[in-house]
Amino acid sequence: MRKLISSGRLLTLTFIMIAVLVIFFATLYKLQIVDGNMYYEQSVHSIVSEEDVVAARGNIMDRYGRLLVSNRNCNNLLIDDAELMMSGRSDDEMNEIILQMCNLITANGDSFNDELPISADPPWEFEDMSIWQSTLLNAWLERNELPGDASAVEVMAMMRTRYKIDGNYNAHDMRIIAAVRYAVNVRYIVPTADYVFAQDVSINTITSLMEADLPGFEVQVSYLREYNTSYAPHILGYTGAMSSEQYKKYSELGYPMNATVGQAGVEAAFEELLHGTDGKMLVTSTSDGIITGTSYSEVPQPGNNIYLTLDIEMQGAAEAALASYIESANTATTERNEMYISRGQRDKVQNLISGGAVVAIDVHSGEPLCIASYPTFSLETFWDDYAELNEDESNPLMNRALQGMYSPGSTFKPCVATAALVEKQLGGEETFVCTGVFDKYRDAGYAPRCTSTHGPISVSEAISLSCNFFFFSVGDRIQIDTIDKYAKLFGLGEPTGIELYEETGHVASKEYKAELWAGTRDASWYSADTLLASIGQSVTGITTLQLARYTAALANSGTTYSCSILKSASSYDYSESVYEREPEAMYTIEGDKYIWDLIHQGMRGVVTHGTAFSQFAGFPYEVAAKTGTTETNGSTADAFFICYAPYEDPQIAIAVALENGYAGARASLIAQDVLRYYFEFRESTQSTEKELTLLH
Repeated sequence: MRKLISSGRLLTLTFIMIAVLVIFFATLYKLQIVDGNMYYEQSVHSIVSEEDVVAARGNIMDRYGRLLVSNRNCNNLLIDDAELMMSGRSDDEMNEIILQMCNLITANGDSFNDELPISADPPWEFEDMSIWQSTLLNAWLERNELPGDASAVEVMAMMRTRYKIDGNYNAHDMRIIAAVRYAVNVRYIVPTADYVFAQDVSINTITSLMEADLPGFEVQVSYLREYNTSYAPHILGYTGAMSSEQYKKYSELGYPMNATVGQAGVEAAFEELLHGTDGKMLVTSTSDGIITGTSYSEVPQPGNNIYLTLDIEMQGAAEAALASYIESANTATTERNEMYISRGQRDKVQNLISGGAVVAIDVHSGEPLCIASYPTFSLETFWDDYAELNEDESNPLMNRALQGMYSPGSTFKPCVATAALVEKQLGGEETFVCTGVFDKYRDAGYAPRCTSTHGPISVSEAISLSCNFFFFSVGDRIQIDTIDKYAKLFGLGEPTGIELYEETGHVASKEYKAELWAGTRDASWYSADTLLASIGQSVTGITTLQLARYTAALANSGTTYSCSILKSASSYDYSESVYEREPEAMYTIEGDKYIWDLIHQGMRGVVTHGTAFSQFAGFPYEVAAKTGTTETNGSTADAFFICYAPYEDPQIAIAVALENGYAGARASLIAQDVLRYYFEFRESTQSTEKELTLLH
């Protein structure tokens, strides 16, 4: 009978098993007997610490996925207080090391993070504090038995004593040492995140510190906001330390006191979407600081990515057109003013354009496509420029598209025409004979003039030629309450639904005037007020965004949409949809087709033979529009222009406002640049996208 296993194979297998056992026992012997004492000492002296891991903030993109705001890695320096304050090192030595580190950092063009809310040089005074700074300082004062109302001078005196800062240091250097010692020390009193000694330092700085062989610091990789566009700073906004009011809100969401949050614009509006959840890492190190292992105890969760409704390229076209026009117009005005002054004709001197705004929105969804404001600023250098920007009389930090309130002038006339036609108080073919002066109230001392003597004129022609007489007559007929009703349906003087900070504004009404002039005879409503309100003046004040939304409602025949700026949101890895926007109609005007045809024909006539004819001569695209000019004082007039395109199948609505712009037709030149971008972009994608529709 044949054997299943030969004796030779069995012998070989036995030798292999014996060899494995020998190696196993030899390894155990080395670990437990030879190196046992070493591993025992390491285990006894290992240090396990828990460190916060900041979660990356979500990205911000435009409607087509173009990256607008993201994060970039940066090198931060942390104070290693265990090494800095190691046994045997005196306060004098620690203070000298700190000063050397700070001097090396500044010498390389970086700066250390100064959390001490006291002026940099004497006389010592407290500076404005965030809630976080105030909490830390109060805890430090209590621990050092100083009263809560201690002066900055008393605090600095205590710090010099507490940290044994030698009297040989001058006041400036003493203040630097005290700031760093305070920032490290206070974290033993109030448990909070590590003290970031210096943020986003250069490799040169790190190299200099290492070459100087200075102890007491470590390098940490973190994140900073990176701006991938120079456009839309008013919209995108910025981040910063929390205020006391913000902390009351965000502390309930688990934010630490020193968390960075959105302070303005999209960063603030969608903070809870963008903000991730910080994690924690366990760091194991030897007693001499060598890290032997790391592991997450809580994995950080990055924030969500959001897509805005903006087309950043259209935004750029709008900002460039706005800046170019205003700067060139002001240059020409300055030259004329100098000529007038030299001739002694000071009565002809004009004010310069002080600012402006451009807004474009999707006619069929209300989504803002661009929201431009001038003058503007740079997000890249915002905090460095903040003091100068805040003091600038031109107010570049103001978003004129959402916060500037203007009387819309003649751009309001289509609203009055719509109200009269829908309420059947005006016939489509009805005419008024414009004599150049509306003299119905002449006996009462009021006889406003028209821009011309138009003779018999119907509603469409009155819009095209901007006949004040016609709209005085219509407004006098339908009265202010009816005008107010339709102004609201068009969203004028009403919240737009945008998530950013905006002024609501107001339209002229009996109630608003009574409130504005309460207690005076001017609080009463007169027929003259109705006439002025009919041509977009009186006490009406609306925003450029509202004006654009109103234009879109005119174009789409009566639907006023919400202007939310958030198009969608996804998880940080783009794998899951978090939010998708759907168009939201807020108001609807039910009018017969012939009514809207009359309004559209009138607005088309503005560019074919009306008040903007000369500006649109030769313009290659079909546009419907309305100009507007509002006198703000004896020598100044604001200018407005609204339009939509293409005329036969409206897709985009635009509103332009110029402070001291003098003539609405001039503002049309800015809108033309935005329209050119839109049509050229549409044509470039025509092969893959449905014709005459915006991309989604």
